[in-house]
Amino acid sequence: MTAPPKIGRFLEGLRASERVITFVAFCVLIAIVFADVAFRELTGSGLHWARQVGVYANIFVVMLGFGLASAEAAHLRPRFADGWIPARLERFMPHVQEGLMALFCLAVSGVALAVVIETFQLQERSVVLRMLVWPVQAVIPLAFLIAAVRHGCYAVWPALAPTPPSPVEEAASSAAVTPGSDADRGGRD
Repeated sequence: MTAPPKIGRFLEGLRASERVITFVAFCVLIAIVFADVAFRELTGSGLHWARQVGVYANIFVVMLGFGLASAEAAHLRPRFADGWIPARLERFMPHVQEGLMALFCLAVSGVALAVVIETFQLQERSVVLRMLVWPVQAVIPLAFLIAAVRHGCYAVWPALAPTPPSPVEEAASSAAVTPGSDADRGGRD
């Protein structure tokens, strides 16, 4: 079954949005850490709020990075069980794998949403920043919900799923020459 073009555009829009937000959050994280270190060196004491803002920025980076990894087939996948499925069932495996991942992400999203609702009801605030915690926490169920939608689409239309690198490509990338290595200089001197 061929996916409607608007589903592909929707998934690409999600991916682009995740990239932008992750990039901005990472820039905030870097700027905060740099500012904290600079103030610590210049004044002898850092910014008291820097750690908390850095943690919040990191939550965005990690949670949206999770979505980016699955959108680009860059996530970790154990391969030890690849040979357990009979060859005649292989064509169904993308549907099953992606469907199970979608259900897992949906379940985790539900649990995370329950935590956010409880935090909202309690009106918990950050001790350092004095701001409500639930808006930052809300990125967790949202990220897992987006992942559930993404993997649900992959389960229905496996052609939309990114192709993971083959074992040969993985081996080649891990054996790539790094600048300054012996192989880069033509061997040992």
